[in-house]
This record gives sequence, C-alpha cells and structure tokens, in this order.
Amino acid sequence: MKIWPKEPFGQAVAILVIAYLLIELGIPYIPPLFGFTSAPTPNTVVFQYMLTVALGVLLWVSDSEERWRAFKRPLYRVLVDERRKPLRIALLVLLPALVAFVAWGQARPSLAAPPSFRAIHPAPPGTISFRGRAIQLTGLENPLRRGGDLAAHYEEGERIYYQNCLACHGDLLDGQGHYGPAFNPAPLSFQDVGTIGQLTDSYVFWRIAKGGPGLPNEGGPWNSAMPAWEEFLTEDEIWQVIIFLYEQANKTPRTWEEVEGFEPAGEGEAQ
Repeated sequence: MKIWPKEPFGQAVAILVIAYLLIELGIPYIPPLFGFTSAPTPNTVVFQYMLTVALGVLLWVSDSEERWRAFKRPLYRVLVDERRKPLRIALLVLLPALVAFVAWGQARPSLAAPPSFRAIHPAPPGTISFRGRAIQLTGLENPLRRGGDLAAHYEEGERIYYQNCLACHGDLLDGQGHYGPAFNPAPLSFQDVGTIGQLTDSYVFWRIAKGGPGLPNEGGPWNSAMPAWEEFLTEDEIWQVIIFLYEQANKTPRTWEEVEGFEPAGEGEAQ
C-alpha cells in the first residue's frame, strides 16, 4: 500500500504538511543536538518559510500543462460536480466558521495576570569573573577605544553581531529580529534612547558576558532569554561588538567622568 498520493494536488498538500512539521518542530529540535538552548520558532518565521514552500509548490505544479490540469482536477470536482454538493455546502459553512474562530481567539480579552514590573537596567556588580579572571567593572572603559584601529574593531564587531545577535536584536538593532516576537519581554532596542545611550561600556560588557543567567538575585525573578556570551565570545570580541552597537545606533556610552569626583580606572587596574 502506497502512502504517497498519486495526484499532484495530494502531493502538494503532503509537501506543505511535511514542511510545516519540519519548520515548527524540526528547527527547535536542532539546537539541543549541538548542546545549545532551544527556542520556539516565531510565527513570523514560520509564515515566511511556509510562504516560500507554497510558492515553490505552485511553481512545480504549474511547470507543465499536464500536471497543472491534474492539479486542478480535484478542485474542479469539488466546485462543480453535482455529486459533491454536500461537500461544497460543508466547506461554505466550516471555512468562515474557522476564520471567525481564529479572529475571535486573537481579539478576545485576556484574563491573564498583568505583566509584572521589571528593572530594565539592574544594578551591576563591582567585579565579575570572566573565564576565571576577575574584571573590575567600576571605572572600566572599553580598552579597544584607546588603542588599535577603531574602524577594524567596528568591522569585526559587525561580523560578530550579524553572526550571533541578528536573530533576536534585528538588522536595525531595534529588537525586531526573526526570533524577537517569540520572547516576552522582547529583546531591547538599542535604538531606544533609554538603553545603551544611558549605560557605560562596562555595563554593556557585563550584560553581554553574563546574559540572563548572570542577573543579580535582587529584583528577581528575572525574565531574560539573553545567553551568557562569555561561553562563546572572547573578551576582545565582546568589546568589539560593543563598539559596533554604539556606532551603528549613533549613541555615545556614558563615561565615568560624568560621575562627579570619580577617577576612572586605568587599563592596568582591571583585574
């Protein structure tokens, strides 16, 4: 007994069903195979991929006149054949009912508890451990800004961002990446004046290096999907991506000199 449909219409439906299962279930299953944390596939990503698959199927069924006629044959029978009139009536009732049910589910008021307030910028520790080495955050400036080719650091930071951060924080650094809508709260927008423009380089380094798992116990429970990037990026790579973030968002980091009477630590003072 053959399971695969013989007619192009049935084959097209089977391809769409298999593609949906692979996108919805297969993509989130891949990261755990390599030791990474899985994330749900956002509906916007599912829609984009399914639209691509549907266009490919449409091109396939219409590339020859014979296959195109065979593809339309079941549709013609359902819409015109008098013997299938009960099926037509059922579709005329069920399809609008399905659309109405989906619209009602999206528009109905939610009875869920209101979202809890959270601190957007929690207080950082004075010192952190980065790959076994203690780094003093208080007074620390980005060491790559004081030496080396800033343009080269920007280009390297751009590469790192697009390889690791784009999916969540977006091409425009606005928190609207492909995976962004899947998270609640959504990734922060670096274009917002209340984010990196209000922070020092060392603060951003701490948040990138430690991510959600490194947030302090005070003020919890936290709700952050940010991974601890110290497990994947070197210290210089984090500083480089910070340079890219500020330059690309057209923001300037706060400096420790802005705190009256504070003398910033030199490069040798970062333990």
